Amino acid sequence: MDFTRPTPPDPYSLLPVPATFELTSADVTEGDPMAADHAADGGNTSPALAWSGFPPETKSFVVSCFDPDAPTPSGYWHWHVLDVPASVTSLPRGAGSPDGDGLPAGAFQLTSDGGQIGFEGAGPPPGDHAHRYVFAVHALDVDTLGLTTENTNVHAAFNVYFHVIARATLTGTYRR
Repeated sequence: MDFTRPTPPDPYSLLPVPATFELTSADVTEGDPMAADHAADGGNTSPALAWSGFPPETKSFVVSCFDPDAPTPSGYWHWHVLDVPASVTSLPRGAGSPDGDGLPAGAFQLTSDGGQIGFEGAGPPPGDHAHRYVFAVHALDVDTLGLTTENTNVHAAFNVYFHVIARATLTGTYRR
């Protein structure tokens, strides 16, 4: 199959720029290929993430992973963690497991675009170019978005837009 198509822009470059802060990971390095254990065919293990420098008025966080390079008109959501308390500044490796054991109290995960609960690892079509996996932590001005596990990733992204006061991103790549 021919996957020739233009490269979509960074999805957050199309939105107003809030304040920024730092997102780091022992598992993902900006712009570099991710290990296979963060892929759908290698374990679906969410990477460790840590953030700092967010505004003091932050009331909660939303953590997400989005593939803008998926061969769809709307990209592909791999992960959404909602209602992370403002006192939490990291998620351990594997926090995105289906049972969510590594998540802080009160936080919950949405179903990925592929229908998985929790983190769905990188899974670009074999033979396609390397895809970007944009991990984002959004600092919000509310304690909760008022959503449930029944909401979609688009619902979450839409609601984040109205409450984000700062954003941090970290992008890894993966190719099969």
